[in-house]
Amino acid sequence: MSNPTAAILIIGNEILSGRTQDVNVQFIAQSLAGLGIKLQEVRVVPDIAARIISAVNELRASYDMLFTTGGIGPTHDDITSECVAAAFGVPWELNEETDREMRERMGDRYNAARQRMATMPRGSVPIKNEASIAPGFTIANVHVMAGVPRIMQAMMKALEPSLPRGERIEMRAVHGFGVMEGAIAEGLAAIQARFPHLDLGSYPFKRDGAWGVALVAKGTDLSAIEDAAKQATDLIAAQGVEPIQGEPVSS
Repeated sequence: MSNPTAAILIIGNEILSGRTQDVNVQFIAQSLAGLGIKLQEVRVVPDIAARIISAVNELRASYDMLFTTGGIGPTHDDITSECVAAAFGVPWELNEETDREMRERMGDRYNAARQRMATMPRGSVPIKNEASIAPGFTIANVHVMAGVPRIMQAMMKALEPSLPRGERIEMRAVHGFGVMEGAIAEGLAAIQARFPHLDLGSYPFKRDGAWGVALVAKGTDLSAIEDAAKQATDLIAAQGVEPIQGEPVSS
């Protein structure tokens, strides 16, 4: 079984300015890994139509699916939906089902600004969510979701049953305090050479004033992952350090 590929496009000036810290990538990445979908690129673009359109077209052509977050609200700078329509060369028009549902639920509060959230590229399929009234949408292999984390998460959960599946991507980690990357680099490279089909990474960390390194093996071959993780454990132990299974606990 092959693994589908994916990219994430984060849209919003607030991310690039540093005003808002993105927390959506981790959630989407973990969701995709559980489905056996390989996340291969994450890109951030500003609220500029030409940049959004270009990125959407490039990424949807490069990967099996594209997930976007941000820019589908009611304000003037929420232009993602319009840009996706332009990228596909289709009209940006009112989705009648969404318009009806939002009108029924919002009543007098349903104004022209909110109607923008019911306007989508022609041919879109709304992505329902339990966190808010306005949906995201899917068109071809592009899944457009909100930037607000709780809303995005609801949309992602609603979307998951319809996504393709691949071999589940597994991960094993081991860490040790007092380990320096330079001391284990050669040994780690040797492990990677023995398991070329796995992703083997080294990640320094600091907890309670003490430095250490976490070694992580990731892939779809669970037996190989566990073998590589055992060798990584032995590598840490060879430094005179007690290996600790799993990721270091956040302080």
